Amino acid sequence: MDGTLLDSEKLWDIPLYEFAEKLGGTLSLETRHAMVGSNVPTTLSLLYSEVGLVPSQDDLDDAAVWIARRTEEVFRTGLPWRPGAREALRAVRDAGVPMALVTSTERALTEVALDTIGRDLFDVTVCGDEVDGHNKPLPEPYLRAARLLGVDAADCVAVEDSPTGVASAVGAGCTVLVVPCDVPVGQGERRVFRESLVGVDLAVLSAL
Repeated sequence: MDGTLLDSEKLWDIPLYEFAEKLGGTLSLETRHAMVGSNVPTTLSLLYSEVGLVPSQDDLDDAAVWIARRTEEVFRTGLPWRPGAREALRAVRDAGVPMALVTSTERALTEVALDTIGRDLFDVTVCGDEVDGHNKPLPEPYLRAARLLGVDAADCVAVEDSPTGVASAVGAGCTVLVVPCDVPVGQGERRVFRESLVGVDLAVLSAL
């Protein structure tokens, strides 16, 4: 979702940089890039390390609530689409091919984003807080989506933008259409690269 369908990683910048400042530090670009595609526990671990603090569990819980609330505020101001994403989703949906949204973002924020994307486009949605701690880059999010769709992950094409997401999809056995957004993605098995989703339709995906 973030960085693949929506150009929302830049919106995540706002609460993450704000929270680092709230803790009395600053968030480097290198650490921010390491957060792309990751989950909340990983993001908070990186953030606290960056500012040189060792958080308690209460600190982590409070931080997660603060960032989620601030991110929801930012999301509700408007979510920009990535080039071609809206048209690609509609083309696949109109063709009748089963489709799942697989995101590291937690359910509450995903529901806010779905107000923009459209719930009707997906047969299944799998969020970061629904995989029992086995979030991206582990394969479970994509394996769960495939199970819910009633298909083999090896028969699926995943669309991803980050190294974390690509690792998850490849690990599940998917072929991956990689459209990098904010961070580069390395070459590897079962990866086909494209500059954008402009022109992506069922024929393009079927060819993979």
